[in-house]
Amino acid sequence: MSRRASGLKAWLVQRISAVYLALFGLYLALYFAFAPPQDHAQLAAWAGSPWVALGLLVFIPLLLAHAWVGIRDVLIDYVKPLGLRVGLLALFALMFLASGLWALQALILVQVG
Repeated sequence: MSRRASGLKAWLVQRISAVYLALFGLYLALYFAFAPPQDHAQLAAWAGSPWVALGLLVFIPLLLAHAWVGIRDVLIDYVKPLGLRVGLLALFALMFLASGLWALQALILVQVG
């Protein structure tokens, strides 16, 4: 079996990640609508709690995977010049990697204090 994202594999990643993103996004929306933190300390304490940190630790890679599959499909379908397509794919891959590392660093800093 190929390690590349096939049509079915990409479709499954998109759907499974969408379910988690929707549920966790709903949790975030409800939390911030009804019990918003009043200052940075409260926000850091909330984000540093184990269950929220675990939820965010799952949310971030799923968000990046969801975005990657979506943008990859759009670029493959609509950008015809191969060089431009490869360049854009590389640019987005680098951007998503940097964003993921930055988010991971933020989560670690919240946990460490």
